[in-house]
Amino acid sequence: VSIPVVKRRVNALKNLQVKCAHIEAKFYEEVHELERKYAALYQPLFDKRSDIVKAAYEPTEEECEWKADEEEELTEEMKEKAKVEEEKKDEEKEDPKGVPEFWLTVFKNVDLLSDMLQEHDEPILKHLQDIKVKFSDPGQPMSFSLEFNFEPNEFFTNTLLTKTYKMRSEPDENDPFSFDGPEIMGCTGCTIDWTKGKNITLKTIKKKQKHKGRGTVRTVTKTVPNDSFFNFFTPPDVPESGDLDEDSEAVLAADFEIGHFIRERIVPRAVLYFTGEAIEDDDDDYDEEGEEADDEVRP
Repeated sequence: VSIPVVKRRVNALKNLQVKCAHIEAKFYEEVHELERKYAALYQPLFDKRSDIVKAAYEPTEEECEWKADEEEELTEEMKEKAKVEEEKKDEEKEDPKGVPEFWLTVFKNVDLLSDMLQEHDEPILKHLQDIKVKFSDPGQPMSFSLEFNFEPNEFFTNTLLTKTYKMRSEPDENDPFSFDGPEIMGCTGCTIDWTKGKNITLKTIKKKQKHKGRGTVRTVTKTVPNDSFFNFFTPPDVPESGDLDEDSEAVLAADFEIGHFIRERIVPRAVLYFTGEAIEDDDDDYDEEGEEADDEVRP
């Protein structure tokens, strides 16, 4: 805008926009309070889900009745799993307890999570019994925690692993127009008390070193980081300055996306990710790339 009098009025409009952003921030604070309130209502149902999965509760005949759509079918993976379970049943002559490998199957069915999984993670995730979301208390800075509950196992002594995400829900003074609701500002994991020899986040490698003067060669053993889902619990530290190198920034951006997805989608709808139905719904949200290109007029 080149005319000074109009530019002056546009500045007034921008100031109104900043005030809107601050009202929007209050709106999201109240949304957070609503989420907290309804989380308490959902939790008894999620607790019952957990009890069924880990065989602490056997649902009644009435609770097990389900009117399936005629078209509704189990995914190929679920059919295969059922077949394997049937074979196991024949061998053991004993029904499986609860819903075996429930959370591991959820993770394997979701690309965002399966990309993090390594083969050596799977035996550990078979012991995962529940994932819970906990919201910050009223009056506290906005945050949420993911709680991963494990049954006693041979890999670590923890029965609870946690990941907490700190959020900001007010406009940045230096860039108020970028405000688009609460954003994750940082996260903290927890210490995993690994059993000796079971820490899959580290691996031992052997390197040969040649002495510069004598020319002799020696073999050195080094412990280096290893790819694993459990690195999720040791995110990069964010310095007070907020400056991060590119690698750490990429890791944290992916981490925030995963934390948000577990909170918003996985925990509320776990059974549908287990059966694969939620994945089909997610796929329906996207069009195939390049479809529009077919309609282009070519000379």
